[in-house]
Amino acid sequence: DKSTRLLEKNQYTFIVDRYSNKITIKEAIEYLFNVKVTKVNTCRLPRKKKRVGKYIGWKPQYKKAIISLAESDVINLFTEN
Repeated sequence: DKSTRLLEKNQYTFIVDRYSNKITIKEAIEYLFNVKVTKVNTCRLPRKKKRVGKYIGWKPQYKKAIISLAESDVINLFTEN
């Protein structure tokens, strides 16, 4: 999918809190992974309908952040044995 293709461009995708802004997302990623963030793109994805039998409800809405890192930095998501 798109998240896997973005890894080749040194961009990473995270699900973040709906109410967080780009500044707090950037500070959190830099603190947690000890990397330099150059760009943050965010989007709020639409709610989806969920049906169980005759009952209809909604899945919660969430926010996705696409983080671009400096060329010298990398986040190791997959551990190597």
